[in-house]
Amino acid sequence: MLQRTLIFLVTLLFLVSCHKNNQNPVPNIPVDITIDLGLPSYYALQGVSGYAYVNAGSRGIIVYRRSLDEFVAFDRHSPADAEGTCPLPLYPNPNNFLELVDSCNAATFSLYDGAPISNSDFGLRQYATQYNGANSLRIFN
Repeated sequence: MLQRTLIFLVTLLFLVSCHKNNQNPVPNIPVDITIDLGLPSYYALQGVSGYAYVNAGSRGIIVYRRSLDEFVAFDRHSPADAEGTCPLPLYPNPNNFLELVDSCNAATFSLYDGAPISNSDFGLRQYATQYNGANSLRIFN
C-alpha cells in the first residue's frame, strides 16, 4: 500500500511539474542552429560577459557568455508580452547589461539565468547550448 501511494505521489508530482513548464507564454519555436564565434557579428562572445543577438526563436535570441566554456541563450520574446504586441524585443538595460528590459510592460529579467526580476510571473524561454571549445556554438531545444 505504501509503495502504491509513493508511486502515485511521484507520478502526480511529475505531471504537475511538466504542466508548469508548458505554461510559459512564450511560443516554443523549434531551434537548432550553429553559430561561428569567429564572425564579426558574434565578436562580443569571444570574451566572458559578452552578448550577441541571433536571428532565431520567437523574437530573436540573445546569447550571453557566462565563463570561458559556458554560454546561455534566451528568447527575446518577453513572457510579460504573451501576444508579442510590443514592437521591441527584450534588450539589455543601458545601465546594467545583465538586466533585460521589456519596454512595453516594465518587466525585467536576468540575462545571467533568465529569472524574472520584476513584473512577470515567468522567466525567459531558454535554449540549450553546446560549445565545441573553439569557434562553434550550437543553440537548440
